[in-house]
Amino acid sequence: MPKLHRKDDGKPLRAAMARAGLSIPQLAEATRRVDPAGKGVSAAAVGRLAGQGKTARENCELRTAWLVAEALHEETSAPLQDLFAMPTGSTSNIERSSPDAEEE
Repeated sequence: MPKLHRKDDGKPLRAAMARAGLSIPQLAEATRRVDPAGKGVSAAAVGRLAGQGKTARENCELRTAWLVAEALHEETSAPLQDLFAMPTGSTSNIERSSPDAEEE
């Protein structure tokens, strides 16, 4: 499954957190409430997505992005698309296999 990219180095995510009045640990707890499995996203993972330093991450799993966006949406109405972007399609046009009809 493709990973989602946080937009604009996490600025929209940090802005949504500020509007919601949620810290990193509070957002992590909010993800547990919206997760049907009750596991949520760890505070460390939220910190890596919202962060700006060396430990910041640009990509995350769809499930992680969905839980973060869902928790924030309850407070700010910010949709997933405002916070994360789908990866761009591949521009590679190199054929990866040879047709069956070709013989050596």
